[in-house]
Amino acid sequence: MTNIIVIFCACPNQDEAGSLARRLVERKLAACVTILGATRSFYRWQGAIECSEECLLLIKTSRGQFDVLRREIESVHSYEVPEVLALPVIAGAPRYLAWLAASLEDSGSEEPAQ
Repeated sequence: MTNIIVIFCACPNQDEAGSLARRLVERKLAACVTILGATRSFYRWQGAIECSEECLLLIKTSRGQFDVLRREIESVHSYEVPEVLALPVIAGAPRYLAWLAASLEDSGSEEPAQ
């Protein structure tokens, strides 16, 4: 198990997704953010089934950054309840994990576990 996580965050459009991605990387809350476009989400909202076109952000960061990153997303996101789901990274290429940890303000540990 590593201390690296990947966070899923849906955005309503490419502009908001790009702005959020840049903000998180500039503030060293994320080492990398990948934007997947043209996704469709089905969900229940206020008692009705909704379907929306969205962009999905894959945010690569550390467990130690999660709370600050979550608050940052919630403070600027246009959704009333933004998606912020963290999944653990159980393993990865050692050089990539080292780069990722070095790219963050606080990686949550000295060395990424492998």
